[in-house]
Amino acid sequence: MKNESTIIDVPAESSSAMKGKAPLIGVSRDHATTGSGGYKRGISIFDFLLRLAAIIAASVAAATMFTSDETLPFFTQFLQFQAGYDDLPSFQFFVIAMSMIVGYLVLSLPISVVTIVRPLAAAPRLLLLVLDTAVLAFNTAAGSSAAAIVYLAHNGNQNTNWLPICQQFGDFCQKTSGAVVSSFITVVFFTILVVLSGVALKRP
Repeated sequence: MKNESTIIDVPAESSSAMKGKAPLIGVSRDHATTGSGGYKRGISIFDFLLRLAAIIAASVAAATMFTSDETLPFFTQFLQFQAGYDDLPSFQFFVIAMSMIVGYLVLSLPISVVTIVRPLAAAPRLLLLVLDTAVLAFNTAAGSSAAAIVYLAHNGNQNTNWLPICQQFGDFCQKTSGAVVSSFITVVFFTILVVLSGVALKRP
């Protein structure tokens, strides 16, 4: 009897096809990573621009309130009525708080630049998220306390016999009102910054 051998032919295409599939997976992952880094870099650039805008708004708020002194001109030099931010603790707190917020925003710019250079890094973005949230609460407190005094200056309070003073101190009330509005614009910027940081921390 003759020994018969069975030979099974393996198509050469199967091994090459299997080898060809592996790079496709790597390429798809590279495209996903590149796309994620692209939109996160865009968020970081927008974050940096918002911080510059917030610096301007907070600086205007602090400077306007700081220069809100007014003296009524129709009294003698021995008897004058004067209104200034330093006469009210809430306005003093407002000026100090907005100045500190400007300082924080300036110091946060290098960290924002880091998020542009390394858009996939989570640590600097998380640090900005925590600090921005704390400063947002601080900014809201300063603006709200000043807004309450501005409201009394415009409308007074009949129950406590507090008379409105804005008819006499028009420039003073105009400047303090503008400072409060500018501070709440800064609050809006901080709110957007916090949302952007949360979106950037989300995994692709």
